[in-house]
Amino acid sequence: MGTAAPGGRRDRGAAALPWPRHRPSPAAVMAARLFPAVKFIIKGSLAGAAVYMAYDQGLLGSGTQGAEALRKAQAALPPAIQEWTSYLGWELPPTPKFDFSPSDSWNKGVQTVMSALSVAPTRACEYTVEGWKYVKDLVK
Repeated sequence: MGTAAPGGRRDRGAAALPWPRHRPSPAAVMAARLFPAVKFIIKGSLAGAAVYMAYDQGLLGSGTQGAEALRKAQAALPPAIQEWTSYLGWELPPTPKFDFSPSDSWNKGVQTVMSALSVAPTRACEYTVEGWKYVKDLVK
């Protein structure tokens, strides 16, 4: 137990509280409250900058603008990568050359989906008729 302190109060001793009792400074409290807001502002700014850069480069435009942006990137990236690898002392294998048009692939996919959607009601009717015929044959 503790010893009697002057004035008749009992001293709890050092074992009662494992940490010192003190309040955090006002600056620490303010920093703890501001940190989430600053983090949110930084993340929002980075996201906004990414959207702006995508719009500025034409990635959010039409398919032809996107294809042009891809051609620009394909022309600009290999020299930049070569410069960084020589700066860092790395050696990378040569990049393969391929001819790929995202707009043609996109258009082919859109055409396939639209043709499937356009025949969907007809196919549904055909399958319904076949299903009823099958059920009628089972019941007979």
